[in-house]
Amino acid sequence: MTSDSPVPPPKADKATVRRHNLSLVLRTVHDEGEATRAGVAARVGLTRAAVSSLVEQLLDEGFLTERGKTFSGQAGRPGTALRVARTGPAGLGVEINVDYVTACVVDLSGTDRVRLVERMDNRGVPPAEVIAHAARIAARVISSAEEQELRPVAAQLALPALVSGGTVRQAPNLGWNRVAVEGLFAQSLTTLGTTSRPLPVSAENEANLAALAELWFGNGGQRPDTFLYLTGEIGVGGALVLDGRLLRGAHGFAGEIGHVVVDPDGPECRCGARGCLEQYAGQRALLSAAGLDDNSGMPGLAELERRARCGDSTAVSALEDAGRRLGVVLSGAVNLFDPDAVMLGGIFRPLMPWLGPAADRELTGRVVSGLWTEGSGRLRASSSSGDAARGAAAHVVRDVLADPAGYAGHRTA
Repeated sequence: MTSDSPVPPPKADKATVRRHNLSLVLRTVHDEGEATRAGVAARVGLTRAAVSSLVEQLLDEGFLTERGKTFSGQAGRPGTALRVARTGPAGLGVEINVDYVTACVVDLSGTDRVRLVERMDNRGVPPAEVIAHAARIAARVISSAEEQELRPVAAQLALPALVSGGTVRQAPNLGWNRVAVEGLFAQSLTTLGTTSRPLPVSAENEANLAALAELWFGNGGQRPDTFLYLTGEIGVGGALVLDGRLLRGAHGFAGEIGHVVVDPDGPECRCGARGCLEQYAGQRALLSAAGLDDNSGMPGLAELERRARCGDSTAVSALEDAGRRLGVVLSGAVNLFDPDAVMLGGIFRPLMPWLGPAADRELTGRVVSGLWTEGSGRLRASSSSGDAARGAAAHVVRDVLADPAGYAGHRTA
């Protein structure tokens, strides 16, 4: 064998194979919604005896439950219906944004079981103080979840930031730079004595997690596998899902569409550049252009929507101009990546009646493939079924489904 010959992978031992098969069975029941042991065996290609052994372990650990009998209409005894458990292991998602914190717990089926949203202005507040406050909100959610016999096994943070290696590298709208968010949040939870064991914590960009929530839950999980997702908040975030997988880029920073330059001579952005998209389509820009207090937050957005519905020319003009700017930037992204659809979430969702047509016209005129036509429905509002916090919690659940053995022992007593 030469020195550059590929090294064959080590053979999997029995424990490794069983660990893989536990995940295979659990994911099959999850995807089916309800299945019998015989049905799982037929689906995954294992013997019924092997599946029965795996199912018993998953039942003992609280990942599955069984109830009743199902009748297939074929000869043979009816099978017991298996479902993923609605108690026991769960995921915790916490979105820390500029003007709010959301925490939620999702069970193994993906159902959002507990949710708490608290409005606050996090701009200019020391990061450690914001993170500690978010941990207190999360602690209340965990307590409510435990009343339903749910036990979060890990937490994921969603942040409007460039996140890498557990650290916020830059969050312009929060004013954060090089903040070790994972460690700070884990320490805060431990200090609160919320859980009997340290809770693993991870962090991710909020637009990425909102896009995953759209992929998994939008329209009953029937969304296209390739789409561009934009979320409007104080800033503008973006994420690209290709063939059902998130495009992260070489360093995990892909999708920063809010900082694509619309006009190099435009207003200065918090990121240090000029004329970024969020200076025309972000929350403060929309409110200011409509003649409203740009610091009025959600009440201001509600007033903007009310005025637009009443046909107020200033409000409608502000939204149409922002829609045109969105369309110009989106057309470049569509030409580059060729997604099946573009979805607008966050504050853009309720404002779609006025933003959408202007953006759609720009896409129709600028997308070179000719596949985009005005009113085709390829530019659409995101669903109401997902957001960054739910995406974060569901991401934890996906990790559990991928390796239930790694989360064994978390069953609620």
